[in-house]
Amino acid sequence: MIDFKNSSFLKLKPVNPNEGLSLVQPMLIDSEEIFAAFKTVRDTVVFTNKRVIAVNVQGITGSKKDFTSLPYSKVQAFSVETAGLLDLDCEIDLCFSGLGNVRFEIKGNFDIRSFNKLIGQYVL
Repeated sequence: MIDFKNSSFLKLKPVNPNEGLSLVQPMLIDSEEIFAAFKTVRDTVVFTNKRVIAVNVQGITGSKKDFTSLPYSKVQAFSVETAGLLDLDCEIDLCFSGLGNVRFEIKGNFDIRSFNKLIGQYVL
């Protein structure tokens, strides 16, 4: 489960959405599609047209996994921060009603403005 007191996913790397598909495929509902996926060393975050699914790999072997589903219907506000000259990471903040804030820091070259538009379509 995401710890909403320290709810930052640091240094996510964009990956092909199909890389996240195998982990979350059994959970997807009818008409739900993945539009973005990100990885850390072990964890994965998948953005669908309905929700955000965070996969937290636990234990030494990584066979135990925690799946947290965050529906867009619970998002009260969101923001994005573009990368700068010295700060090369962009960030996405989602504020969930009754839960708190979650921050996703994305490293590398990522089109955060287009991503912001997609999130807006599903939240607004």
